[in-house]
Amino acid sequence: MSGLNKGVGKVEVALKWDPAPAGAPAHDLDLVAAVFTADDSHGTPAQLVHFGRRSPDGTITLLRDSRTGQGFGYDEAMTLELDRLAGRYTRVVVGVAVQQGGGRVVFGRIAHAEVRVSEGYTELLTYDFAGVADATAATVVEFVRDGSAGWTFRPLPRGFDTDPESFGSLMGTPRP
Repeated sequence: MSGLNKGVGKVEVALKWDPAPAGAPAHDLDLVAAVFTADDSHGTPAQLVHFGRRSPDGTITLLRDSRTGQGFGYDEAMTLELDRLAGRYTRVVVGVAVQQGGGRVVFGRIAHAEVRVSEGYTELLTYDFAGVADATAATVVEFVRDGSAGWTFRPLPRGFDTDPESFGSLMGTPRP
């Protein structure tokens, strides 16, 4: 980071995947963001943003929600305006959960799944879920408020074997 760079400010997390084979139940992947306070940075999220639920202050918004992966390019996108988050929020973890409506589906069974994190035209990270192929949910990236440096980010690839409803409560837990 240069001396003029104040960290990341507004980022987009985008998700894409190929539809399920013909005759199989649709693959539905969902972006999830968990926002934590300094008092509980690895515990219960103060905010949980996903399909049908946005952040109360409008700083984290799901722009597109695909239920099948059909479309060109990235099918689902979430914007995080980190530079607008209240000072009490110090950590944001973003992950992806696989809906389990048609039986247990893991990332390894979903063709060409990929998440991209970018700030403006700058790509910060891409991840293809190969490292969590047997998981049904995974964290991808975390953003941490670093005092005067603003927000920094780091990859956080970690797989979970859980349902989408329980995933939010696990996203902030430290690695074993």
